[in-house]
Amino acid sequence: MTSQFLVIDTNALPWEERFSPNIGKAIFRKEFFSDPETGMMVRLVKYPAGVINPAHTHPCGHGMYILEGRLVTHKGTFGPGSFVWFPEGEVMEHGASADGDVIVVFITNKPFRIDYVAPSQKP
Repeated sequence: MTSQFLVIDTNALPWEERFSPNIGKAIFRKEFFSDPETGMMVRLVKYPAGVINPAHTHPCGHGMYILEGRLVTHKGTFGPGSFVWFPEGEVMEHGASADGDVIVVFITNKPFRIDYVAPSQKP
């Protein structure tokens, strides 16, 4: 991990638009921190209303702390103040409810990658 104290004015960071062909729409993020030794990272992620990331897995565990809106997942819908942990390798879906954007603090425990699964493997 970094051996230096770090402070970021997250309000001053612009949203980075990331179009996903698998979603067919863009999601947005603000990078806060990544550890080159472990691959762990922290970012802010915004899914626009109704945008759901279809069935996929990750080679890392990752958590989402919901700040605004409602996070829709394959295991339910969760509102502000909820923390959701997705274990490594679990087939999952997540994104924003149809009634508004969702903004989450997104944390991984090692290098991040998305692997989309075939429709027959959906949760």
